[in-house]
Amino acid sequence: MAKTALYNMEGATIGEVELSDEIFAAPINEAAMHLVVRSYLAAQRQGTQSALTRGQVRGGGRKIYRQKGTGNARHHGNRAPQFKHGGVVFAPKPRDYVIAVNKKVRRLAFKSAMTAKLNEGGIIVVDALNLKEAKTKLMAQALKNLKADKKALVVLPEKDENVVRATANLAEAKTTYVNTLNVYDILNADKVILTKAAKESVEEVYA
Repeated sequence: MAKTALYNMEGATIGEVELSDEIFAAPINEAAMHLVVRSYLAAQRQGTQSALTRGQVRGGGRKIYRQKGTGNARHHGNRAPQFKHGGVVFAPKPRDYVIAVNKKVRRLAFKSAMTAKLNEGGIIVVDALNLKEAKTKLMAQALKNLKADKKALVVLPEKDENVVRATANLAEAKTTYVNTLNVYDILNADKVILTKAAKESVEEVYA
């Protein structure tokens, strides 16, 4: 089993923890990670954009001038795309951007992301995150102690109101839970901070 240092909130090493090889020492599959990230980003799109084609714009039912003899180009109505107030060529319509990814590929991508992040030294395991108050400065200091004050992803096993509220005002930090942890957030963060309980939950769910 792979091992990594266990830290406290002061940034001091207080021991070691074992990491499941199935999650933190898995083969890295870049294609799976790429597909899952594409799927995640596509799912963030609302897909509500809409515009009118020339057949849907109001008006323009009459031929604007005769076919021949005017010296101008031939036109029917004045709602063609080249005219003011005309329709839109290939107008966007509401659509679903979902990219389907099966469960096996999602799990493979998750394990690949966790392994890649560990290999680059981006996984930090903390004994616990206990804040007396929901104060931003307390969380900022804890992240500074852990040398994770840039693009940090804090993974919690369950909801902790103090940690969530204290992190909310930090532009470079984000909180998530084990059941909502995703490949995009893991790869997008410089440091992934797991509490010891969160690490055990991840291993229980994904191993």
